[in-house]
Amino acid sequence: MTGDQGDAGGVEIEPAVALAVFGDRIGLARRYALALGTDGVVRGLIGPREAGRLWTRHILNSAVVGSLLSNGQRVVDIGSGAGLPGIPLAIARPDCSIDLVEPLERRCIFLQEMVDQLGLVNCRVIRGRAEQVLAECGGADVVTSRAVAPLAKLAAWSAPLLRVGGKLLALKGSSAAEEIERDRLAVQATGLVDLAVLTVGAGALDPETVVISGRRIATAPAGRPKKAKPSRRA
Repeated sequence: MTGDQGDAGGVEIEPAVALAVFGDRIGLARRYALALGTDGVVRGLIGPREAGRLWTRHILNSAVVGSLLSNGQRVVDIGSGAGLPGIPLAIARPDCSIDLVEPLERRCIFLQEMVDQLGLVNCRVIRGRAEQVLAECGGADVVTSRAVAPLAKLAAWSAPLLRVGGKLLALKGSSAAEEIERDRLAVQATGLVDLAVLTVGAGALDPETVVISGRRIATAPAGRPKKAKPSRRA
């Protein structure tokens, strides 16, 4: 289900399904949508053309991933940018704690403003790259990301942040299955297995949100295995 673009190319009109996704926290989602579609565009955090599909393509696309979370889980959202998927998840799943990890200062400033203005007590902003925040964010139940990097790189950044048994939930596009085939060995080398493509948001979104999931079973190897040297013939 899709919403309609606002007047004069403004923020997309809220789709009716948003209420079902956010429930009694819909007011927070509305305030985030308004801030993202206005101030977020002015500050270069989201493209001006995205305002007309802000709810369906971005906010709801992110929030429906909350159906894959379990009660009380600690989630790390790497490369959070303007807060996608982290802020919609924090709104939709107040029972879970969300860390928004972002290296760029100007984005962190916006994220902190949103956390403060929306009163998201289950959400914190941490400035840094994924590999720099292990001490503060490691041992997570779930690591999420959205349009951050190819799967092999994403796995290398995400796996060290996960506890053994923790899950990777990477929001991807229609080529998710091809990414798994291409990067499967590199991903497995990080300790992530059981790679699968999931879709969420049936009945709420068209197209549905595509997610690559994986499970961490081991600590990543210390380094790549060295290739065996060819034997010398006499």
